[in-house]
Amino acid sequence: MSKVLVVVETDGNAIKSASLPGITAGAQLAQQGGGELHLLVVGAGVGDAANAIGQAGYGAAGVHVADHADLAPFTTEAWTDVVVGAAKALGATALGGTATSTLRDVIPRAAALLDAPLASEVTAVTGSNAFRREMSAGRAVADFTASGSVVCFTARASDFEPATPADAAPVAAVDAGTPNKRGAEVVSIEKTQSARPALTEANVVVAGGRGMGSGENFKPLEELTDLLGGALGASRAATDAGMVPADLQVGQTGKVVAPNLYFAVAISGAIQHLAGMKGSKTIVAINKDPEAPIFQVADYGLVAKWEDTLPQLIEAVKAKKG
Repeated sequence: MSKVLVVVETDGNAIKSASLPGITAGAQLAQQGGGELHLLVVGAGVGDAANAIGQAGYGAAGVHVADHADLAPFTTEAWTDVVVGAAKALGATALGGTATSTLRDVIPRAAALLDAPLASEVTAVTGSNAFRREMSAGRAVADFTASGSVVCFTARASDFEPATPADAAPVAAVDAGTPNKRGAEVVSIEKTQSARPALTEANVVVAGGRGMGSGENFKPLEELTDLLGGALGASRAATDAGMVPADLQVGQTGKVVAPNLYFAVAISGAIQHLAGMKGSKTIVAINKDPEAPIFQVADYGLVAKWEDTLPQLIEAVKAKKG
């Protein structure tokens, strides 16, 4: 029987929501192959989180815990050792998870050590070892089969529904060996504090492009973002110009988002940007150029200057909320 092992990440005493789409992809892979879904919790002091995940179950046959002091803070070297060790100990036929910044680093390394094929950033599971993924920034879609005793994958979060709780699953420690940092050391961690939701998890994203002109001009976008309870985003052109921090970039080389509502303000719609947001449920574009490519994917488009439009939109939202 096939066994699909999905690596999940935790935050405090709970699973990170970003891990839930990866569980869905793993469950689909297990179903296609008539096998079992198993979850792997990795970290230091993650016992309580693992128990909570076990209670939720998420359709898994088991939750396995690799808890070691050297697994926090995160280092690719230590995590990869443990993930590979767990995959071997459990006899996994598939290994993967959501394409987060962590697993984009770990899973390819694990695939190399396991001498396994890697299906990265998949957008659909089409068979027991078959996947679909976008290529060339979304210009093409490829269906392919990965062959090997173990298959590794990362799933694009915007293309899989988050897994939901199901029957409880048993929780047990797994002997994954001793992690080795190989001399790597985390000197410090600096976290950005924000009252806004994470860009990849927000239901509403308001993004600005190079047409905003300056960082100062992003203030109206921030006001609209906060009124809608969303997250602020930007195109690569805007972040490269230093208008806003690089971690707000949406696109092929930034974050991939799929909110219920996406505002693209003064964004032309280059293919690299579209690759990161075209999965949004509703797209609203505001651009003074009627030929801007963004209008080709927008559900609603307004040909106008943002300076003339945003103040009115902000007042309309305030009136509606008030």
